[in-house]
Amino acid sequence: MRTFIRSLLLTLAALFVLSAPGFSAVKLTHIMSVYLDAQQKGLRQPEGVACGKDALFVVADSGNGRLVRYTFQSRSLLAGPDIKVPQLTYPVRVQIDSRGDILALDEKQRRIVRLSAEGQFRGFVDAAGLPASLTLVPRSFKIAQNGNMYILDISSAGVVVLDTEGKFLKIIPFPERYGFISDLAVDFKDTVLLVDSLESVVYAAAADAKKFTPLTQSMKETVNFPTSITTDRKGIIYLVDQNGGDIIILGQDGSFQGRLLAMGWKEGLLRYPSQCCINQEGELIIADRSNNRIQIYRTVE
Repeated sequence: MRTFIRSLLLTLAALFVLSAPGFSAVKLTHIMSVYLDAQQKGLRQPEGVACGKDALFVVADSGNGRLVRYTFQSRSLLAGPDIKVPQLTYPVRVQIDSRGDILALDEKQRRIVRLSAEGQFRGFVDAAGLPASLTLVPRSFKIAQNGNMYILDISSAGVVVLDTEGKFLKIIPFPERYGFISDLAVDFKDTVLLVDSLESVVYAAAADAKKFTPLTQSMKETVNFPTSITTDRKGIIYLVDQNGGDIIILGQDGSFQGRLLAMGWKEGLLRYPSQCCINQEGELIIADRSNNRIQIYRTVE
């Protein structure tokens, strides 16, 4: 009951802020919820989603131990064949690179698997030239616009950067004091962003920076447990608040811009959402984990 009342108060507060004079924020309009694959098999606790070119998005259907491809264009959804290989048992994070390859993080193995666009296994991501003192244990990863891979490595407590061929470039250590770093993003300026779920803080490191600095103050009073972060082409930051069941919008400078959506079962609402991505049309696609579905929204500024 206390959790429900707190969520209700936070939602009312968000509505008040969004209606304040002069307030400018992204707005989301629900377009579609996706429950099934091409064979009419239901999704089960999907934790990851990645947006690619040509209206493609790929879902890490974690509970079913597979990936599912979809094409969404002009509000029309087409489900493609699923991808299930023995080397990928429990995918939780997924990305698509510029070549169309699909990369997925297997939570059980703590390894990143590379697949072709058609779903054929191409190998594991093993960093070449990694210092002997480092052993990669990924929690999450992102692929930047230039093709470099940024790996959130819990073993070294830092972000390991690899080039397009998988060669080690550098490591950026986590902040000196932090709670639980759960995800990262790389914006159009190659600024690396981290989200601390326990402290509800976003950290940033510019392209040439050697350390992270706080981009925001603690948001624990209004943000429950942010577990995923992404940015759009303008640098606007989207945080997925897992326990709050909503989306937090921040400006490039970390300024709070509003809360969107709310927790629930109905279409357009969220229950313990996980990863999100933004496609080339500016549509936001969210892995709505506990509702066993993917939700698609149109973004309007």
